Amino acid sequence: MEDLLITSPANPRLKALAGLRRRRVREAEGRTLIEGFEELDLALEAGVVPRVVFYCPELMHDAAAQSRVVDQVRARGSEVVRLARAAFQKVAYREGPDGFLAVVDTVTRDCSGLEVPDRALVLFCEAVEKPGNLGAMLRTADAAGVDAVLAADPVTDWGNPNLVRASKGTVFSVPVVSDTTEAALEFLVEHGIALVAATPDTDVEYTDIDYTGPVAVAVGAEKTGLTDRVLEAATHRVRIPMVGRANSLNVSTSAAIITYEAVRQRRRAESLSSPAPAADLRDIT
Repeated sequence: MEDLLITSPANPRLKALAGLRRRRVREAEGRTLIEGFEELDLALEAGVVPRVVFYCPELMHDAAAQSRVVDQVRARGSEVVRLARAAFQKVAYREGPDGFLAVVDTVTRDCSGLEVPDRALVLFCEAVEKPGNLGAMLRTADAAGVDAVLAADPVTDWGNPNLVRASKGTVFSVPVVSDTTEAALEFLVEHGIALVAATPDTDVEYTDIDYTGPVAVAVGAEKTGLTDRVLEAATHRVRIPMVGRANSLNVSTSAAIITYEAVRQRRRAESLSSPAPAADLRDIT
């Protein structure tokens, strides 16, 4: 059976896709958009089952690999729709589209639905405004093996297409949560997770504390940083040394620096606690 083909940019189904760029519509429908081959491929690997995938063979960069993804989507029972170039370019929201646009269920979870291991590493993001920054932090979380990302009093939503794009689809591979700051702080207390707050108003450098236990790295809004409520709740307040003229780093960069210090310490602790390999008697003379 051949896929449905849409050639007209004025098709009603395509017009409806534009509505999902608005948060109000996304929240009302519980759906969002994934555009791009890499983003969709990663989401599929994470177990996402799209409601519908629109594809345009004329825009595909790697026809063999991308045909595999189309077949994979069909196998999951998702609707697959082929678009002519003009029709796809009408609904694409990024420059240089590669011929993939999917409608998927929005990631929605609050703290009550989150489970983390005993020695959790968590990224705590309070009131981060820009989808690109939150998306970049998700890429760091995915690469670093962070157990969860908590958006406290979020300004944007996990379904924002620009966030999905900036995350390269990792919003579907990392456990994410949206909740109030109070609920997020309560979650940390209930699970015995120490809170390390990034702030310039301290003499403690981020390398001076121990991250080897259960810990959450907290960063705040781009302009104002963390609120007093979070700073008061913090187990430690740390700063990243600055020697240039700028007095701060991009929030996603700050989160990455501190998160990877935690990863470094935890990997070192694991290597030191591992038993040394037994000596091979053949090497003893």
